[in-house]
Amino acid sequence: MSIAIGIVGSVLVLEVLGAWLTGSLALLADAGHMLSDLFGLIVALTATLVAARPATDRATFGFQRAEVFGALINGLILLVVAGIVSVAAVLRLVRPSDTEVLGTPMLVVAIIGLAANVAAMVLLRPAAAGSINMRGAYLEVLGDALGSVAVIVAAIVILLTGFAGADAVASLVIAGMIVPRAYFLLRDVVRVFSQSTPADTDVSEIRRHLLGTTGVVAVHDVHVWAITSGAHVFTAHVVVEPTVLAAGTGTLLDELSGCLAKHFDVAHSTFQLEPSEHAEHEDQQHR
Repeated sequence: MSIAIGIVGSVLVLEVLGAWLTGSLALLADAGHMLSDLFGLIVALTATLVAARPATDRATFGFQRAEVFGALINGLILLVVAGIVSVAAVLRLVRPSDTEVLGTPMLVVAIIGLAANVAAMVLLRPAAAGSINMRGAYLEVLGDALGSVAVIVAAIVILLTGFAGADAVASLVIAGMIVPRAYFLLRDVVRVFSQSTPADTDVSEIRRHLLGTTGVVAVHDVHVWAITSGAHVFTAHVVVEPTVLAAGTGTLLDELSGCLAKHFDVAHSTFQLEPSEHAEHEDQQHR
């Protein structure tokens, strides 16, 4: 990931210089896109390092939520970049500028950018399957590669037809690719901060699995949320048969936590085991 950050950072500088020299808004839009992606890569790397820090008395769940704060900043940057690029592109289409867009250097810079993005993707792809951070980093670079393709197409159109508006059209295409990513990123951030049930988690299915465990009579007060993406937390009150409490609860707790870890990727689970008479008089019992 560190090598990929170096590659993306170098291409970012190249595209900013290229945009300044060629007058290409598309290159500048792609550079803005790449700036956000560079930030995303740095956040992913930082989150990997920070998440390894042990929990403390002040941060009892550890420091994994640093990734979510970074994603929030990244999503806001994406929206700002998309807005600025869209306005500038529309203005260029409505009121064409006398500034000439140099197609040849624009094409050269875009091709270098695409090659660098492909190299970064090759570096990140092997680890993307096993790590959500690395998968996010891989998708960041993939987005950059698609942006470079849009710039290449615009440069070819300018060279073949002289239609300078292709640069603004490519900018709108890049902005159009940025907005959905920003939306989904911010949606996931809101879901984590609001402690909503993770999108890939079915509470009813979890309850069915737990009720299928020998000795379990009922399950209530179920709560599922995420500390960060892929780090799910689960708590529940589990009503058990009297014989379970009499014989010892260690085996049942192992079965319940093992079920969640195996079938639902929940690594942190807490169960309150209770007899039926205790559950019946709880004041605020809920699902």
